[in-house]
Amino acid sequence: MKSLSGPAAIQLKEANEPLQVVWFKRDLRIHDHGPLVAAAQRGVVLPLYVVEPQLWAQRDASARQWNFIAECLQELREQLAELGQPLVVRMGEMLPVLKALQRQRGIAGLWSHEETGNAFTYRRDLAVGRWCKQQGIPWQETPSSGVIRRLKDRDGWARLWEQRMQAPQPPTPKAIASIHGMECGVIPSADDLKLAVDPCPERQKGGRSEALDLLDSFLHQRGRAYARELSSPLTAFRSCSRLSAHLSYGTVSMREVVQIGRAQGAPRAFIERLHWHCHFIQKLESQPSLEFRNAHRAYDGLRCTDPVHLNAWAEGQTGWPFVDACMRALRHHGWINFRMRAMLMAVASYHLWIDWRDSGAVLARLFVDYEPGIHWNQCQMQSGTTGINTVRIYNPIKQGQDHDPEGHFIRRWLPELAAVPVVHLHMPWQMSDAEQHRANCRLGTDYPLPLLDYAEAAKQARDRVWALRKGRQYRCEADAIQKQHGSRRGNSDRQSNRHRRRRSANTVSNGQLELDFS
Repeated sequence: MKSLSGPAAIQLKEANEPLQVVWFKRDLRIHDHGPLVAAAQRGVVLPLYVVEPQLWAQRDASARQWNFIAECLQELREQLAELGQPLVVRMGEMLPVLKALQRQRGIAGLWSHEETGNAFTYRRDLAVGRWCKQQGIPWQETPSSGVIRRLKDRDGWARLWEQRMQAPQPPTPKAIASIHGMECGVIPSADDLKLAVDPCPERQKGGRSEALDLLDSFLHQRGRAYARELSSPLTAFRSCSRLSAHLSYGTVSMREVVQIGRAQGAPRAFIERLHWHCHFIQKLESQPSLEFRNAHRAYDGLRCTDPVHLNAWAEGQTGWPFVDACMRALRHHGWINFRMRAMLMAVASYHLWIDWRDSGAVLARLFVDYEPGIHWNQCQMQSGTTGINTVRIYNPIKQGQDHDPEGHFIRRWLPELAAVPVVHLHMPWQMSDAEQHRANCRLGTDYPLPLLDYAEAAKQARDRVWALRKGRQYRCEADAIQKQHGSRRGNSDRQSNRHRRRRSANTVSNGQLELDFS
């Protein structure tokens, strides 16, 4: 009998061969994608994305995030189709989807990038790992950035990050076989996921092509004044890279951005922030409980959220104009620069005495670029519960005067204050009744009076927080936190814990709060 050869043989082999499932998560690209390359070398590839309703029912999920991801998925599907097999999308929980594939075709291997997500994805990955082990299915997880799994402490971490960033990118497969009879599935809408209505008029668009355009315009035009202009919301929307959402969902890899940035003369401050991006995610990778538990347990029970204050803050109705303008801009764009994020969180934590888990959940839903590893650690840092960072309480009035002295940003987002003269714009409650009438702004009606006295609230918060930072037991726990999570720079691996802690505090107060990740 004459043997088959050529396309007929390939089709016959494909019809009987179990699948190499490439599980796309926060890596929505085909370039610099190690799992896709490795799977393609071993057999028939099923590129799979699973839309998990339970994940989208979590407190940190929102329609603006999903809409961005859906656009990324559509472009990824098109790119994979050009290789031969479009992205397959399934809606449901991960384990039932895998079990169905195992029954229908058999799974020879599961391939994915490591993920540092929220508590839901952590538990889900543990369950998938147990099932794969029971079924004898090898699950190969590849590092996706500078985050290191099962890291004991931070000694040498910066060196390992650099090694990963310098490593060559794997070549994109030239082709993958089409799987006959495999339905691609529909990319669901936010309504399909029962997500709350979430208007975000100027949300960034998803997809790799958008990311590459942003990177190119940043490196050659927009980023020329990056270090000088990243802190003010007047300039940050233009001068920041705006890559944060694309890094969060992986339309470009961290390694790609670092290598392209260095090759094309990216600002040094930008590369440093890419390093810090992984530094913060590493904390959650090493200690998942940081999403919901104080890093330093001395702060347990410190705050009790007032729902009225939380709602006013979330809606941009605190009565502090610059704070409210930043919140409303964030709601409109799904993004704001890092310094303003830090201010919003600090005002919620110190002036309004809101628990970071409550204010953090609000911000998580508003950020299109929500990255759990960065987000929850920053929430704790800005609320003073890490035990190793300097307590920094932003003055919400001075921040506005420094970053929006003429009030252009405030007037843009608070039209009710449009006619208020600049002398009163940052503190409109100082206007007399006659001045309010001339400005057509009645305080308490057109724009709220401040929720409380910001200076007195800051003093009380400072006293409460610092009162807990005393004693041997506090310092011992802080030393342990520093050893596990603290930054190491230069020769700091050989420095004492005390010096590390002091240097870490200085880093936070002088530079780290400038972190943009965007």
